[in-house]
Amino acid sequence: MKVGVLDLQGDVIEHVRALEAAGAEVVRVKRPRHLEGLRGLVIPGGESTTIGKLMAEYELIPAVRHAVSEGMAVFGTCAGAILLAADIAGSDQPRLGLMDMRVQRNAYGRQRESFEAEVSVSEIPGPPVKAVFIRAPIIERVGSPVKVLAEYGGQVVMARQGRLLAGTFHPELTDDRRVHQYFLRLCAEEPEDQGSGAGRDRLR
Repeated sequence: MKVGVLDLQGDVIEHVRALEAAGAEVVRVKRPRHLEGLRGLVIPGGESTTIGKLMAEYELIPAVRHAVSEGMAVFGTCAGAILLAADIAGSDQPRLGLMDMRVQRNAYGRQRESFEAEVSVSEIPGPPVKAVFIRAPIIERVGSPVKVLAEYGGQVVMARQGRLLAGTFHPELTDDRRVHQYFLRLCAEEPEDQGSGAGRDRLR
């Protein structure tokens, strides 16, 4: 299966290695033409403002939105999750805005407040996954199309809307490949209405 990793900033090579270890053929996406034929796209962590501006400059925002409308899955990690959100608290930065949720950037503080935790993900069997939080956002609100997959400390840290997946932590920085394997299973599914997933309204 061919999937892409957005190659503008952040943990690009870490995601490439994780996806290849999970069995995928990986394309590094720098321009809209690189999206052709992809079943999925990972948007890495980094600086969401910078990534969003570069995506806008290179016309990747409309290109990714179009690819999603044609059935491509997307997994946004940390900054990538911010870019997937329809609502970013206190910001009008460029974004994809594909998921019905509101996020708050840098919600846990600065780099020195980064931490690791064990997180249970409802659709990933087995023991909890090790989650690395680095200047992580929190998901403050999810709308009815969004299904909450994991919480930590009373906050939503992973959620799915159809074949769109958002995680506020960095699974690529551990040796556990189950999150990337889970995303590849989403990529393999037949496309469906991105707004049809079971969910629950919640405002924090």
